[in-house]
Amino acid sequence: MNVFFEESGSFKAGSVLSRQGDAFQVELPGGRRAKVRAKDVLIEFEKPAASELMQQADAAAQEIDLDFLWECAPAEEFAYTALAAEYFGETYGPVERAALVLRLHGSPVYFRRKGRGQYQRAPEEQLKMALASLERKRQQALVQAQYEEELKAGKLPAAFDGKVLGLLTRPDKNAIEYKALEAAAGALGVSPARLMLDCGGIASARALHEARFLAEFFPHGTGFPPVTVGSLPDDLPRADVNAFSIDDITTTEIDDAFSVEHLADGRVRIGVHIAAPALGIVRGDAVDAIARTRLSTVYMPGDKITMLPDDVVDVFTLKEGDYRPALSLYIIVNRDTQEIVASETRAERVFVKNNLRHNTLDELVTEQTLADGSGDYPHKDDIAVLWPLAQALFEKRQLARAGYGLKREVQRNTDYNFYVDGEHVTITPRRRGSPLDLIVSELAILANSTWGAFLHDHTVPGIYRSQRGFGAPGPKRTRMQTSAAPHEGLGVPQYAWSTSPLRRYVDLVNQWQLLACVQHGVTAKLAAPFKPKDADLYAVVQGFDDTYSAYADYQRRMEYFWCLRWLVQEGKKQVVASVVKGDLVRLEDVPLLLHVPALGVHARGTRVLLDVMSIDELTIEASVRLLNVLDVPVAAGGEAAEEEEEGENGDDVLLDAGDASAQAEAEALAEADAGPAEGDGAAAESNGNEEERAS
Repeated sequence: MNVFFEESGSFKAGSVLSRQGDAFQVELPGGRRAKVRAKDVLIEFEKPAASELMQQADAAAQEIDLDFLWECAPAEEFAYTALAAEYFGETYGPVERAALVLRLHGSPVYFRRKGRGQYQRAPEEQLKMALASLERKRQQALVQAQYEEELKAGKLPAAFDGKVLGLLTRPDKNAIEYKALEAAAGALGVSPARLMLDCGGIASARALHEARFLAEFFPHGTGFPPVTVGSLPDDLPRADVNAFSIDDITTTEIDDAFSVEHLADGRVRIGVHIAAPALGIVRGDAVDAIARTRLSTVYMPGDKITMLPDDVVDVFTLKEGDYRPALSLYIIVNRDTQEIVASETRAERVFVKNNLRHNTLDELVTEQTLADGSGDYPHKDDIAVLWPLAQALFEKRQLARAGYGLKREVQRNTDYNFYVDGEHVTITPRRRGSPLDLIVSELAILANSTWGAFLHDHTVPGIYRSQRGFGAPGPKRTRMQTSAAPHEGLGVPQYAWSTSPLRRYVDLVNQWQLLACVQHGVTAKLAAPFKPKDADLYAVVQGFDDTYSAYADYQRRMEYFWCLRWLVQEGKKQVVASVVKGDLVRLEDVPLLLHVPALGVHARGTRVLLDVMSIDELTIEASVRLLNVLDVPVAAGGEAAEEEEEGENGDDVLLDAGDASAQAEAEALAEADAGPAEGDGAAAESNGNEEERAS
């Protein structure tokens, strides 16, 4: 005897070896033996053989007309045997019964299972809807298959127009376009992005990198809603100074300017004037909501995404030729000793006489011209006063670093500017550590340190950047916090970011707090927008840390991309590089760090000739190999060791610094010398000159 039975949701047939009570011992056609309960047996039969029954039943099931079968079935629940008599008539055997079970069980759209051997047909309206859905899916499968074939043939389907970047950044994984793209890419053994680039779906790898960033951080676009800036205080006094700024030619968010006044006693009053958007932006207003969402201006070669709308920037930027609202730090300096004898902070309007630009001054203002007084340029006498002060401030910080067990900061000599025109890039070197750079960086560091103390003295919370080792050996950790603490890498007792309020939200927050100190004095902590232990201030710190780090990562990634593009553009098949450490080398023509497999052991600074084997702009990767060693640097043992140790930190800055401003350079190098950053990847201070690289 044979039985047709259900096991684990599927139907099988086998020959009965024995029966004990309600259990059968059954041997399946493949030789496997199974214990089958009597309640799971649907059909008992003698002929045909079990294997033949399954073959014949499978074939017969496919011939059963489902629509007619549904018509034959009663509306109420029924046993399959009853429907078999209705459908087949009086002449049916085990093959027909098994075929009917297979057909009923395999057609859940038409029939619902209600128990073993029991079914109920689907209501007519539900059946129509289900069949329509199946037909849609069938048609979609045909369309998807057509898309797949076109993609595999290197042709972009017309339906993909305008959807490609969305498919690669924030796709709807249920869309047939996405399914077709995934299937075609898998069949070809390439990534979906590579396939879209090959098919012409994306204009360039650059477009994809930008789209991915925008999809993550600006999903609703980079535009601004219409906003109105609050009015400035009517009683804002006018300062009796002529200020000037020092920035790159492309800078529009001019945050800082400087002034010099000669006093009757031979001392000088030096002003550090910072744009004051906090005078017109109120915590919680529409402009604040925009700034808090973006948290920082995003810089990249060839473009930028500003934190504030252009109309707001125009109101507060320190543009030449007019009185501009500013928060000013005035210091009185003894010119003989360069000692700061007094300081004062004011909210005022400052007349900005000139916006000086690096591209016109860098060749004129050098250590030599400042020493001999040669050259003719605007604010020459003022710059001559600021230069020795900047040097003194730098030396004072180095002494403080030494007190923390750190060596002197090592300045990098060369930086690079990126100028992008369409898909063409020009990368030009720019000398770092110039007198103008030192003036800008040291005065900004002074302002951030002084204002950090100003907040602390008034017991008003702010956002500080600290770096401490607590006397322990090894790297120092850099972090942001809401209370004053030393920044050992910079050599200052406290450091509150305050000098870039047009481009960085934490600086705007600190400026609100500083204005409360200026306007309310000892009661400032009661009037400040953020009170002590304000949970919202902690949220700002955390949000800024994460976002600013991501923006800096994107800027670095795009600079790396444009370096690779430059190699392709210039047809560089061989390049000269110098060894940094291990298998890491730095190219001489562009700021690009590469790993060279099997480089071997070479002294730092060894110049090598490399063969460029491949460049992939999509993955932003390059493959190079060593051709030969050009020359080895010659240095005394002790000096070489010291240069290598300090130089490694400097090269970390190449990898980690988020921008290239003068203040950023000083801050990033100082932090790299002292150890890794915590939270924001050693995000560097911005002072406007990152636009020089991003232009």
